[in-house]
Order: sequence, then C-alpha cells, then structure tokens
Amino acid sequence: MKTLQSIFLLLLFVPLIKPAPPTQQDSRMTYDYGTDNFEETLFSQDLEDEYLDGKNIKEKETMIIPEEKSLQLQKDERVTPPPLKKENDEMPTCLLCVCLSGSVYCEEVDIDAVPPLPKESAYLYARFNKIKKLTAKDFADIPNLRRLDFTGNLIEDIEDGTFSKLSLLEELTLAENQLLKLPVLPPKLTLFNAKYNKIKSRGIKANAFKKLNHLSFLYLDHNALESVPLNLPESLRVIHLQFNNITSITDDTFCKANDTRYIRDRIEEIRLEGNPIVLGKHPNSFICLKRLPVGSYF
Repeated sequence: MKTLQSIFLLLLFVPLIKPAPPTQQDSRMTYDYGTDNFEETLFSQDLEDEYLDGKNIKEKETMIIPEEKSLQLQKDERVTPPPLKKENDEMPTCLLCVCLSGSVYCEEVDIDAVPPLPKESAYLYARFNKIKKLTAKDFADIPNLRRLDFTGNLIEDIEDGTFSKLSLLEELTLAENQLLKLPVLPPKLTLFNAKYNKIKSRGIKANAFKKLNHLSFLYLDHNALESVPLNLPESLRVIHLQFNNITSITDDTFCKANDTRYIRDRIEEIRLEGNPIVLGKHPNSFICLKRLPVGSYF
C-alpha cells in the first residue's frame, strides 16, 4: 500500500520539474517552447540551411568553372598557338628607326634595303644609308605614301613597277645615288629630285615626264645628260639642269616652234650653267619664256 502511494505522489510532482537548460545552444536556432511559433522557427531554419547549402554549391561551381576554362585555354594554346599580329612584324623597323604620326625616319642606320613599313606610313626618310636597289615589293602594301627620300644611298637600279601603286606619292628624292637611268614615275608627283647621279640622256625615256601634269620642281643637275629631257610638262616651275654635258637645245625644247604666241608663264627658273653650251646661239629657244635661263651666253 505504501508503495502505491509513493508511485502516485511521484507522478503528481513530475510535471512540475523543469529540465535543466542546455549547456550549449546553436546560435542559429532559437526554440521558444512557450509560444506557438515553434514550427515556424524550425521551417525557417530549414530554409536557411537549404539556402546556405545551395550558396556553397554555387561558390564551388564558380571556383571550378574558371579552372576548367583556364585548363582548356592552356590546352588549346599548346595545340594551336595564336598567329602573331602584323604589327609585331613591323616593330623591329620602328625600333631601328623612328616612327611618328605616319612618318618613318631611317636616317644613317646603315640599312641596305627598304625595311618593312607600317601600312599607315605616309612619309619615309631613308637618307644616308647603304641601299643599292628599290623593288616593287618594297612599297606594294603601303598605298598611302606621299613622300620618299633616299638621299645619299648607293642605289644603282630601280624596277619600273616600284612606284606604280603609289598613286598618292607627291615627292620623290633620289639625290646623291648611283643611278644611270630613271624608272617609271607616279602620275601625281609635284617634286622629283635626282641630282648628283650618273644619269645619261638615254637613261630617260622620251615620255618620262609627259604625263606628270602636277610636276612643279624637277632637279636633274650634276648628272651626265647630253640634252634637255623631252616633253617637259606645262606645270613645271623650276628646272635644274646645271653641270651636265648638254651641248645643244632646239626651238621645241621649252617652247613651240610653230606657235610664236605661245607663252610658258609658269616657269620661274631654268638653270643651265656648267654645261658646254653657249645659250646666246639659240635665241629662239627661249622666246616663250618670261625669264632667260641661267647659263653662259657667250
């Protein structure tokens, strides 16, 4: 009987005993046993765990994918290396010379051929080098050239097609070289300078200057010419032929023998001094000129 009473009393007092608080509690979980939000709290926690798990997966994927791409790129680069750009091929020229705003300065650098030029080149100054020959390949891909200066080289030969594609070329200087003849010249030249060479009259074709309707300045002094070049264009303003071997001129050299009214009013200067010719013996050769040529008249 006493035993039954003891059990009954124990059952009465058990609900009044509260469990001891936990020694450690997860900072992410808050269980409120005294409210109706217990299930809502657990549901929120589940969502948070899923979100964190998903975020961790994405972060892992983000870290892995670039590694895969990087490995693939490295593999591709080993198999098929990318082609070098054209600009890289042009760099040695711009290291040896000076490239500035479409101008290339290759002066006194001892080159023996025209270097590869950037496509945008408009002006090339290659003075005082050791270039011996000019070819069509030298300027085949440089269509924008407007000025070429090869003063003081060793040029002996120029292929006829060298300047054929240079439709914009305005000034060509070949002074102080070893030329025996002239190449075909581009049509838009305004200045041609080939003084101090070894050019003879047979080295200049009869129509070499005829179609150069923009040519204003012609310098052929200090050569070996025996006569004045034929068919000089009307556009000429200055003609330098001094110190050659010119022995005679005709009435058609500068003027028109059959037209006494013809005036060549653009010519400002003709120099013929230093030639074995007496200009006073050819008075009709200058009747169309506003100024007499410079030279010996007696």
